[in-house]
Amino acid sequence: MFELESAADLALGLATGIAFGFLLQKGRVAKYQVILGQLLLKDWTVFKVMVTAVVTGAIGVYAMVDAGAARLDIWPFQPAAMLIGAVLFGIGIAVIGYCPGTGLAGAGEGSRDAMVGVLGMITGAAVFVAAYNVLEPAGLLLGDWGKVTVPDVLGISPWIVIAPLAILVPVLLWFIRPYEGRVRDAYRSRGPERRRRIRSAADRRTTWQTRATAS
Repeated sequence: MFELESAADLALGLATGIAFGFLLQKGRVAKYQVILGQLLLKDWTVFKVMVTAVVTGAIGVYAMVDAGAARLDIWPFQPAAMLIGAVLFGIGIAVIGYCPGTGLAGAGEGSRDAMVGVLGMITGAAVFVAAYNVLEPAGLLLGDWGKVTVPDVLGISPWIVIAPLAILVPVLLWFIRPYEGRVRDAYRSRGPERRRRIRSAADRRTTWQTRATAS
């Protein structure tokens, strides 16, 4: 994260936010069906977009830091708070079908279910702020590890972490392609069979109704 110090920083944040939302929409990641497909491991669009964004963002952020154009603001690592937040996040995305970013993008393109989700996010944030003093001890059950990053823990340069990720992600995406195709084909092949079962059940009901009327 960055400390905003001027109107230019705010304008830059607004421009990058608009660009990010545009790319989410164009990448179909703001579609409920796409996110649901990812949760069911049928459509890997969300995974591909997110891992690509993580690597691209890491390269861009640390390049800007090295150039003196930005400064990192590291948040303290609190394992319990992270685990509790991850569980709540997982429940939320499973129920509503959107994460905060895709929910805002979906609301922006007119999805009513995403709009409801955004209202839920705002309500949840308000409840969290109001109850922060009560919830804080639970978030510190596993301690506060301070402002640390993976490179700090390993005692190495951030680029030694980023470089393998930049190589691994394209390889991983290449390996996913055949699996994604097989899963998609399997689900598509179930369509005709499901329709045949539905027609068969409808025919049986019609036969039973005809017999009952005749008797």
